[in-house]
Amino acid sequence: MKVCSVDEIRALDRAAIEEYGIPEELLMENAGQAVYSVILKEFGIEAKRFLVFCGTGNNGGDGVVVARKLSSAGGDVKVVILGDQNRFRGSSKKNFEILSRMDVDIRVIKSSEEVESLRCDISVSDVIVDAIFGTGLTRDVGGIYREVIELINESGKKVVSVDIPSGINGNNGRMMGVAVRADYTVTFGLPKIGNILYPGYEYCGRLYLSYISFPPQLYNMESIRTEINEPIPLPPRRRDGHKGTFGKALFIAGAFGYFGAPYLSAMSFLKAGGGYSRLAAPKSIIPFIACMGSEIVFNPLEETESGSIALGNKERLLDLCELVDIVILGPGLSLNEETQELVRELTVEIDKPLIIDGDGITAVSKDSTVIKNRRAESILTPHLVEMSRLTGKRVDKIEEDKIGVLRDATDALNAIIILKGAHSLIGYPDGKVYINMSGNSGMATAGSGDVLTGTIAAMYGLGLSIEEASRIGVFIHGLSGDLAAMEKGEDGITAQDILNYLPFAMKTYRERFKEIKEKYSISTI
Repeated sequence: MKVCSVDEIRALDRAAIEEYGIPEELLMENAGQAVYSVILKEFGIEAKRFLVFCGTGNNGGDGVVVARKLSSAGGDVKVVILGDQNRFRGSSKKNFEILSRMDVDIRVIKSSEEVESLRCDISVSDVIVDAIFGTGLTRDVGGIYREVIELINESGKKVVSVDIPSGINGNNGRMMGVAVRADYTVTFGLPKIGNILYPGYEYCGRLYLSYISFPPQLYNMESIRTEINEPIPLPPRRRDGHKGTFGKALFIAGAFGYFGAPYLSAMSFLKAGGGYSRLAAPKSIIPFIACMGSEIVFNPLEETESGSIALGNKERLLDLCELVDIVILGPGLSLNEETQELVRELTVEIDKPLIIDGDGITAVSKDSTVIKNRRAESILTPHLVEMSRLTGKRVDKIEEDKIGVLRDATDALNAIIILKGAHSLIGYPDGKVYINMSGNSGMATAGSGDVLTGTIAAMYGLGLSIEEASRIGVFIHGLSGDLAAMEKGEDGITAQDILNYLPFAMKTYRERFKEIKEKYSISTI
């Protein structure tokens, strides 16, 4: 399913009206009908009291349609207009005029004193409909709008938001000072980026989508380059396969004091279905790692004085790379400058698909040409701080436009970049971005990213393309964390738990594929 920006949804609206001849009034009617249908499904209508808050833009016009339909179906409806009702235009104005002729209580609120008088109406309502602001909000919410949103959030009532919770930025999901915390949100045409990225996704509650009669040619346009990371079937395991059949990976990782990262990354490759896992690490730490993961094949390396991998190992490591299908470089390598230089030199010369993580990202961020000049595919897996190092942009600036920054970086580096976080983003050099829906807050723990690297490598070993392996590895990693959370709760999940649940995640993914696909998708009405 595609996900669009505010400008893209406006373009779709224009195309629907101008190219397909769908009247704006019909689109607004369909939007109101979609919200009405969700309310009917979730709460029922008869003998229920509804309080509908409307702004004076198109979002408010949608809310007016909802109010009319609720009243027509027997609901007890009150409508609150925030601001000057004379500012309604076009279809919103027409629908407001229709509602004004009906036996519906309409109040217009323009001052803080009038806002305070709403407490009684809120207290006796069963359901609140939020149609105050749409997706085009660009400045922080203030004045009576802020006061009303705070009243709604304090009420404890069930809330249904129209298109997006009021106060959430449609382009990045950020809260603009204050935002409605909805139980349900019905969005139109396509999900907006603000519906899917955090914190907007959390504020939406359960998210529904209505195409409001857009032709499929519109909402499936190739020019819309952002999508939900939907599962795809995994290649079947060959019954006559051997360990080489399911992929061979080399992990160049670890340093004195960093035992977990090399173990977690190399072991996760095996746990996610990979066949042959080699770990090249400083010789002094290998005995400790071998106690945890004896299934890993170890290649002891010479060390620097601080216990990291020495530059003198370069030729040996390049020889090892020839024996495998994919190389992982970076987990727990340390910031030792000699080791960092080794990373940069290896990055240029390794002629295999390469996943760079952790300290490896720090190394290549000092000279991005080593990524640009690679002949084989590159995958980088930064978190926000590492993304800041790669791009030279402050973290807060990245958060304002994650997808735009990601697109620029993938193009500049000619690499696949996985921006880790809640709803991780997988970006490709051609501009396509996938938003991952699996995973939970319990996965925000040390070592989780190391497990991700091995999982991605395993997907490649199982036969997916490097592009598919990147996004399905992210999905499987999140699914494993979700299965761990179902058993243990999100508090206290460790990277070891995510690792341990990988076989179960793979089994669940294969055996319950349709169910998994539905669970991590957006419901359509």
